[in-house]
Parts: sequence; structure tokens; C-alpha cells
Amino acid sequence: MCIIHFVMNIILFDKLEEKNSLPINDERARHIKKILKLKIGENFSAGIINGDKGVATIIDINSETLDFSFEITISEVDKLHPLTLLIAFVRPICMKRILREAVSLGVETIVIAGADTTEKSYAKANFYIKDEYKRVLIDGAMQAAQTSISEVKIVDNMADAIRLFDNSFDKILLDNVLKGESLSLYQRVNEKCVVAIGPERGFSKRERNMFKSSGFNSYTLGKRVLRSETAACASIALTLSRMNLI
Repeated sequence: MCIIHFVMNIILFDKLEEKNSLPINDERARHIKKILKLKIGENFSAGIINGDKGVATIIDINSETLDFSFEITISEVDKLHPLTLLIAFVRPICMKRILREAVSLGVETIVIAGADTTEKSYAKANFYIKDEYKRVLIDGAMQAAQTSISEVKIVDNMADAIRLFDNSFDKILLDNVLKGESLSLYQRVNEKCVVAIGPERGFSKRERNMFKSSGFNSYTLGKRVLRSETAACASIALTLSRMNLI
């Protein structure tokens, strides 16, 4: 089981009742005891995934469970930004960083797709096929002190991914090969936007042609070649800024 090394700004659960019990070996219970160092009678922020926020009060801590009550304080579900990140399969360790930061920044949808230059074994990693990535999404939301989790769609290839986006989207292709203007010059036209980022070895010529024929406009983050996780985080923040959302 993964040990969390950061302070959770909210602790999320699939469901919560007025009174709840958490196994003492659950990572959230360990976090409450060892990181937050909370005792009986003290409070922490809690919430339901894609649901209510509230205040939890510790009732008891024993050798088997951490028991707490929960009171709803905010019933309105957090709204995510109308931005989709289209990202090629990369190494699971890199994708963990990408997903965590994307959720923290409030991306509404994340599409993960195969690409011509992607290492084929990546898509078969347990991180993807056993839904281990969902834990990372929750970590990102807890870091942001929000309850909303980005929707993730996994598709086989870029052609299938591109078909998900009609003309109701602003379509951005980040690429260092095609000539394009700086992403800082992007002007929002539609309510929704998609940003496409390639795998570690970049998109193929065939894929670039598909993007261009499907209405994607090429932009860059400068002349430097960036890691996929760096490009993802920078492009999300910059695009949201240009959309006047952050």
C-alpha cells in the first residue's frame, strides 16, 4: 500500500455517514494520526468523492479503528474547468505526476491514448489496466482541497481520441516540430478546450497530419524540449490562464 508523504488538505471517501469507522491501517487513518497528529475531539476536513464537503470530528482511536463523525458544511459539488488534457501513454511513474497535477489544477477530462511512438508495454501496465491511476486522481483532489475528480478516458490510438472532439472545442496541439505560435498567445473562442500532448518521443508525421486535418492548431511552449509531465503542467496552467479561469 502506498504511503502518502504530503499533507492532505481534505480527506476523501467513497461515502460518509453521520458516524464512520476507518481501519487503523488505512493510509488515511495513518495520515490523520502520524502526519496531522490529531487526537480524540479534534477535527479534519473530509468529503465524499464528487460530492459534499464537511467537518469530521474524531470520536475514538483504538487498535483496530479510527472512528469519527461527519457534518456536511458544503453540499455544492466543486465545478471543474472545461478543459480536456489529451495525453499519450507515458511511463506510469510520469503519468502519476501528470494525473495528480491535472486534477489539482481542475481539469475536467483526461484522455489517455496510444501513439505511434509510444512504448507498447506502457498500456499494459497495472497502473492502467487495474485502475491504479484512480488512487492518483484522488490524491490530486485531496491536495487541492476539492472533492471533484477528473473523468479519465483510455483509448487505443490517437485517431480514436481525436474523434472525441467536435467543433465545440478549441483544439490545441503542443508540438515542437510543426511551426506554431506561443501558447501564451492562445485566444479563447469556445467554452471548451482540448490540449494534446505527445509521448516521450513526440507525435509521428502521420499523427500530426491527423491533428491538422481535424482542426487542431499548433502551439509551442518555446524552443526547449520538455518532459511530458513538465509540458502537461505548464500547458494546463497557461491555457487555463488564457481562458480566464485561474
